[in-house]
Amino acid sequence: MLMRLLPLPSLTDGRPLGCCCTCLAARLNWKGTSPLPPQPLQGPLKGDKCEQPGLGPEPTAPQQHTEEEEALIEFHRSYRELFQFFCNNTTIHGAIRLVCSKHNRMKTAFWAVLWLCTFGMMYWQFALLFGEYFSYPVSLNINLNSDKLVFPAVTVCTLNPYRYKEIKEQLRELDRITQQTLFDLYNYNASSTLLAGARSRRSLADTLPYPLQRIPVQPEPRRARSSDPSSVRDNNPRVDRRDWRVGFQLCNQNKSDCFYQTSSSGVDGVREWYRFHYINILAQVADTSPSLEEEALGNFIFACRFNQAPCTQENYSHFHHPIYGNCYTFNNKNDSSLWMASMPGINNGLSLTLRTEQNDYIPLLSTVTGARVTVHGQDEPAFMDDGGFNLRPGVETSISMRKEALDRLGGSYGDCTQDGSDVPVQNLYPSKYTQQVCIHSCFQENMIKQCGCAYIFYPKPKGVEFCDYTNHSAWGYCYYKLQGAFSSDSLGCFNKCRKPCNVTIYKLSAGYSRWPSAASQDWIFQMLSLQNNYTISNKRNGVAKLNIYFKELNYRTNSESPSVTMVTLLSNLGSQWSLWFGSSVLSVVEMAEFMFDLLVITLLMLLRRFRSRYWSPGRGARAAREVACTPPPSLPSRFCAHSAFPTLTAPPPAYATLSACPPLQGLAGASSAACAPREP
Repeated sequence: MLMRLLPLPSLTDGRPLGCCCTCLAARLNWKGTSPLPPQPLQGPLKGDKCEQPGLGPEPTAPQQHTEEEEALIEFHRSYRELFQFFCNNTTIHGAIRLVCSKHNRMKTAFWAVLWLCTFGMMYWQFALLFGEYFSYPVSLNINLNSDKLVFPAVTVCTLNPYRYKEIKEQLRELDRITQQTLFDLYNYNASSTLLAGARSRRSLADTLPYPLQRIPVQPEPRRARSSDPSSVRDNNPRVDRRDWRVGFQLCNQNKSDCFYQTSSSGVDGVREWYRFHYINILAQVADTSPSLEEEALGNFIFACRFNQAPCTQENYSHFHHPIYGNCYTFNNKNDSSLWMASMPGINNGLSLTLRTEQNDYIPLLSTVTGARVTVHGQDEPAFMDDGGFNLRPGVETSISMRKEALDRLGGSYGDCTQDGSDVPVQNLYPSKYTQQVCIHSCFQENMIKQCGCAYIFYPKPKGVEFCDYTNHSAWGYCYYKLQGAFSSDSLGCFNKCRKPCNVTIYKLSAGYSRWPSAASQDWIFQMLSLQNNYTISNKRNGVAKLNIYFKELNYRTNSESPSVTMVTLLSNLGSQWSLWFGSSVLSVVEMAEFMFDLLVITLLMLLRRFRSRYWSPGRGARAAREVACTPPPSLPSRFCAHSAFPTLTAPPPAYATLSACPPLQGLAGASSAACAPREP
């Protein structure tokens, strides 16, 4: 049986009580046991003295300390004690008012409500601060720099496809069929426009698939007039005023689904039909670009200068575009050395004199004359459709540039990619990742997947053929269906292709002037005729001049940075804590310690209840009370949770029955020692 040992009290003269007792255990009255019947003890009455025979005066025993020993870990006995200790010792303002005004219940209630409201307001502000931090806002920093700038790449195209010698025969046949088609549909003789000339007219169905034909238009039902006076008239009136359109029919592989590719304009319909057959002719040529005749290189570019120095053949490269024809890229990354701009102004940039006449070109693919120009980075492809502009013949076009760089934050702060490696689209272009590169590659990827061939306008992976109706009879049906899905973003290309984190753009400003002037045109055309064999009747419509330069060497860098960093968050949290409670970080630790003590006390109370119910159910309520109030042997008694049940303690000793006894030699000797009364 476990028992709680208490320090023995001493007598009034300083002698310990233990030396005069006959047996300590004999005076304990344990509840719930079968004690022996009380035995009368013989000893002196009140006022008697106990002495040991043969000994002198007894030494005074040292005074024992009655303070409780401090342990390594201590917990409070109740919630009330914990709360009072916290309020009396915390550095949080206002907490002490909850206990110092306990005799005034109104003040206590007022401070309790005020303290809880302040606590709630502070944590509401904390929630707003954490919400702002985890929304990952960014700040835009604008820096203005000035330094030497790398001149961008400039691509110039003839704006009209060229009749390459590999496909001249196929183009002649296409021109003949187009001439016959225009005569049948519009009663127009195009022999003076098309170079192939008129031939014997025969059935178009025997020579070319997908013929251009008239398509009747069903009359639209008249809409009932709205009675609402605020209704707006239809802003999309019909363009064609006839009861038919022109187009060509496209069907799938098994002819189960067909539709007509039509246009509201006869000019656009003829051009679209001609372009469709022209793509099929180009797809039948080898994978390499069609060869360009030797004289065509010098016939397009009359003069080239950069920074007052003439250009060389190493400064430009050539490629072919299916629609814009022959293209030349100046200052490409594959060139021997890149051009550097050390001074702004028109005399320190690129100057080109171009030939814009259209001898031996294809008039049905392009209805404009001049040249197509685009400015881009050295490691970016030239997208003539997306970012190009046209040059007008007989005009000097001056383009001033300003460079801007944008650095975005990736990761949680923005949806951008560093190099495109984390984008689920294969880059088909031999260049770095851009959003346009990704979008075009995504369309080509879907084209190959759904149509079984590649679109000739975009690069193709190895082992894939370009689309033509000789090998892929239903590619036109598949292409136009896919184009509609791409325009409505059903393919998901715009969601897959993320923006690059680092972008360099060139902002362009254009200026125009007549060139050459009326006073100088005679000698300029004479020099061009002698040097470049320039023999055109209407000379002003056959030349154009282009100047591209930096307006200034100052360039702007727009960089993103986190608006709320961890340091800013901690500073804002500390400001809110000081505002509502006037405390510091150590006060937060005190609050954490309070919550921890509260949790431990709760766990101890639950453990006591569990042990009292389920530890030893056969021992009854008495055993449960003993277990609940008895501390473990290895811990001090202060770690036992106090309860309302009485503890097992010995009754106070009867000082009147104590008598003299010999010194205690042990528990057995103490219990058998006899006390004799002392003579007065």
